[in-house]
Amino acid sequence: MPANTALDAEARAGVPAEAVAPLIRGIAVLRRLTEAGGTLSPSALERATGLARSTVDRITATLARIGYVRLDGRDVVLAPRVMELGNAYLAALRLPALLGARADALADELDESVSLAVADLDGIRFIHQATRRRAMSVSFRIGDLLPAERTAPGPLFAADWTDADWQRWRARRAEDPKDTSFPAVPPRPASAADDFERRAERARRHGWALDDQLIEPGLVAVSVPVREPDTGRVACVASVVSHTSRHSAAGLRTSLLPRLRTAVAAMEADLREAPRPQPGPPPSGLATWTTASKHELGREFVESLARGLTVLTAFGADRSALPLTEVARATGLTRATARRALITYEHLGLVAAGADRAFTLTPRVLDLGFPPLSRTTLPRLAEPHLRALTDRLHEPTALAVLVPGAEAEIQYTAGAGANRVLTVDITVGARLPAASTSLGRVLLADGAEPLSPALAEVRAQGYALVDEELESGLRSLAVPVRDRTGRAVAAVNVATHPARRTLEECVDDLLPALRATADRIRTDLRTASRFTRVPPA
Repeated sequence: MPANTALDAEARAGVPAEAVAPLIRGIAVLRRLTEAGGTLSPSALERATGLARSTVDRITATLARIGYVRLDGRDVVLAPRVMELGNAYLAALRLPALLGARADALADELDESVSLAVADLDGIRFIHQATRRRAMSVSFRIGDLLPAERTAPGPLFAADWTDADWQRWRARRAEDPKDTSFPAVPPRPASAADDFERRAERARRHGWALDDQLIEPGLVAVSVPVREPDTGRVACVASVVSHTSRHSAAGLRTSLLPRLRTAVAAMEADLREAPRPQPGPPPSGLATWTTASKHELGREFVESLARGLTVLTAFGADRSALPLTEVARATGLTRATARRALITYEHLGLVAAGADRAFTLTPRVLDLGFPPLSRTTLPRLAEPHLRALTDRLHEPTALAVLVPGAEAEIQYTAGAGANRVLTVDITVGARLPAASTSLGRVLLADGAEPLSPALAEVRAQGYALVDEELESGLRSLAVPVRDRTGRAVAAVNVATHPARRTLEECVDDLLPALRATADRIRTDLRTASRFTRVPPA
């Protein structure tokens, strides 16, 4: 439908007069991309959102400028930087940072998947996952939304529901009997039992709840609430998740519930003892860059959308609740502009206003791109940057990691080939001696002392240049990719032939671009790994 028709529909649905229409449209685009797994064509976005194609193009161009999507051929693809929106919510919530290590330790102890979930209206949403890596494993992601009645955490949250909460749940069940509004779960079978109210009452009495194959056959879980120390309300729910080939639902209760309760008691102690977050320097001017982008891109850049999105990033670990004045100060927006963005987000369910008119982010912020990217890997993060570097230099590029437990070997995990007759042909998965490659030497140079003189030089200069040592005619330059702690977790390189570039030209012409690419990969890795695990391969 045309954009104005979409707006008419929004107005009939009760959109506040002061809401920012381009911000509503931009959020719709991010949500549709998330529901589709992270990739849609502009035509598919046009159909999914009901917006005009010209509007979709302007929104995606703006999101690409921010770095939240990339335009990959004919597709619009969610980019890792969009995870900063979900990171803002998770940081402000503090629960993943305070309790995640306990959940991980319990998963290691039990050799089962462990999750933490919070309530999201009449659903539950995951905020932490410690998943066992098996051929048959649980596939839920951080940010996934599930209907409360088909989960183990749901009855524990519903035990505290008001009459209005139950009325909302009944209305949703009547309007969506097959759970089509929950893309993370399979459709509800027609024969599914509907005893949620009884299960909620039982959970209130017993203090724990079971999921006996409510989502799909074979999946079982047991859950216990983690309560806030001051109010006694449920802060989140911890669950142990397995499948019936390992445990029956009754077996979870008898064998794993006691250990889950012990872990939850430790989590509640952590919440009681956690120091208040120390206020750091507040952000300022988060939205000031948008003016320059508007001047550069003209009408293709939707400034009100870009400004509005910066409002979400104003929140954080020491900024969980912000009044309007603080939001305006953090973003550099006027009070009126910040207020309109907050009104829009409150209408969309992304922020909530407290009695003191301080605003907080809601779990619904995780709808904006987080689930599809929460299971990403380092090669996936690196691939678009490697392709861009190859396109710029017209030389093949690659990403490699040290092989765990191997005797100084590297393994290629991603690469981009150049369109040349004479080019490097090393496939992803190939292993090579680390000491003979530029990639390997960069990684070895990040290791423990003592280093050989050659590796000490690599560490000092921050790159390795290998000239025809692995093979005649192969000249290679590599730099490290570092994680949030500064550790080199991978290396990127560019390869060439001596006839194309001298050693000096490799350093002068290739090294700056290679370092810039490593920095971009590092930035994406830092964003993606703040609350999720990013495997190196």
